[in-house]
Amino acid sequence: MSDIQIVGSPAGVEGAGFFATSLDKAVGLARANSLWPLPFATSCCGIEFMATMASHYDLSRFGAERLSFSPRQADLLMVMGTIAKKMGPVLRQVYLQMAEPRWVMAVGACASSGGIFDTYSVLQGIDEIIPVDVYVPGCPPRPEAIIDGFMQIQNLVKTESVRRRETPEYQKLLASYGIQ
Repeated sequence: MSDIQIVGSPAGVEGAGFFATSLDKAVGLARANSLWPLPFATSCCGIEFMATMASHYDLSRFGAERLSFSPRQADLLMVMGTIAKKMGPVLRQVYLQMAEPRWVMAVGACASSGGIFDTYSVLQGIDEIIPVDVYVPGCPPRPEAIIDGFMQIQNLVKTESVRRRETPEYQKLLASYGIQ
């Protein structure tokens, strides 16, 4: 005799092969498992990212099979390495060229806080010019940390409402960066 209890289908949904869910959850699941990252690598964190994409760690098994080197075809901006203040406007332009919805991951100490370079020429964190969704610590972070950061982005994408980008809170965040 089995201890498994079979639960009845939800009201209004019956038949083999059907399940009930919300549109937000279905879209979130599809988006989370088909992210197209744009690597913006300027220093040693870029080398760790290369290891993350290689066969030993294989980031593609998480749905990031296709790297995009065009901002218009990417939805995840992965900033890795030191960003000089002269490079700031270029990074901002790349971010603005990405279509919504878009997410940003700051990989390593330099992208997150300027790292060991507390000088006049280095941006002390990319969150001074663009909003950041996930920070990956380390100098440089190990491939496992980059994968963990990517999985955090996936969780954010899965649980995000389809209409979050239209909310007054999100619009206020973008306005604080001078983005329309």
